[in-house]
Amino acid sequence: MAILVRPRLLAALAPTFLGCLLLQVTADAGIPEKAFNLTWISTDFKTILEWQPKPTNYTYTVQISDRSRNWKNKCFSTTDTECDLTDEIVKDVNWAYEAKVLSVPRRNSVHGDQLVIHGEEPPFTNAPKFLPYRDTNLGQPVIQQFEQDGRKLNVVVKDSLTLVRKNGTFLTLRQVFGKDLGYIITYRKGSSTGKKTNITNTNEFSIDVEEGVSYCFFVQAMIFSRKTNQNSPGSSTVCTEQWKSFLGETLIIVGAVVLLATIFIILLSISLCKRRKNRAGQKGKNTPSRLA
Repeated sequence: MAILVRPRLLAALAPTFLGCLLLQVTADAGIPEKAFNLTWISTDFKTILEWQPKPTNYTYTVQISDRSRNWKNKCFSTTDTECDLTDEIVKDVNWAYEAKVLSVPRRNSVHGDQLVIHGEEPPFTNAPKFLPYRDTNLGQPVIQQFEQDGRKLNVVVKDSLTLVRKNGTFLTLRQVFGKDLGYIITYRKGSSTGKKTNITNTNEFSIDVEEGVSYCFFVQAMIFSRKTNQNSPGSSTVCTEQWKSFLGETLIIVGAVVLLATIFIILLSISLCKRRKNRAGQKGKNTPSRLA
C-alpha cells in the first residue's frame, strides 16, 4: 500500500534529510571533523592541552605561539586527543600563550617543523589563552614537620617542586611566586568539629593553642594575587596526638628489637662458653697421663 506524504511535511523534512546526507558524504570523503572543547589541564606548570573528538581518518597537529608570535608545531600528526605543552609554557610563565589544534586529513603530512598541506587548509580550533602564572593549578602541599610545644603549635610546610627551570635546576613554588605564595592552615581540637584558620606568607606557622590538648590540621597553598583558582587542594590531615602515638610506638618497637638482640647475644655468648669448656674437658680426658 502506498504511503502518502503531504507536500508541507516533505518540505519540512528536506533540510534535515539533506543535512544527514551531507554529513554522511563528508565522513565518507575523509574530511576531518573540527576539534572542539579545547581545555588546558595544568598543575604546578605541568601543562597539557586536551580536546575532542577521537579522530577517524585524519590526525591532529597542535600549534603554539611564542613571544615572537611565531607558531611552533607540537604533537605532529597525532591520533591522541591531548598534547603536552609543558616545555613551551615554562620558558616564560608570565606570557599569555595561544594554541590551536589543526584537524589534518591523512593525505597531508608533517616534515620537521613544517606542515605540508595538499589542497584546502585543514579546519583548526583556537584554545583559550593560557597564562601559566595565573592559570596553573597548585598541587597538594606536604607538611614537612610539626610539633606541639606547650601552648604553641609549630608547623613547617614543604614547597612543591615545579617544572620551571633556571640554570638547569627545577624551581620550587616559592622560587617562582615569591611572596605572592602563601599557606593557609585549618585546625581544630582533636575532639571538636569547630575549625579555625591562619594564613602566612612564609612556610612556617606558630599558632597559639591550649596546652595538653591534641589538635588536627591540614594546609593549603594559595596565590594572593589571584581572584580565581586561588587555593590548592588540602594536604593530608594530621593530628598531634597521632604523632605522639607514632613516636611512642616507634620507641616501643625499637626497644623491643634492642632487647631481643641483647638476649640473643647473651645466649650466644653462653652457648659458645659452654662449647669451649666441653672441648677443653674432652682434650683433658684424651691426654694420657705421664708415668712417674
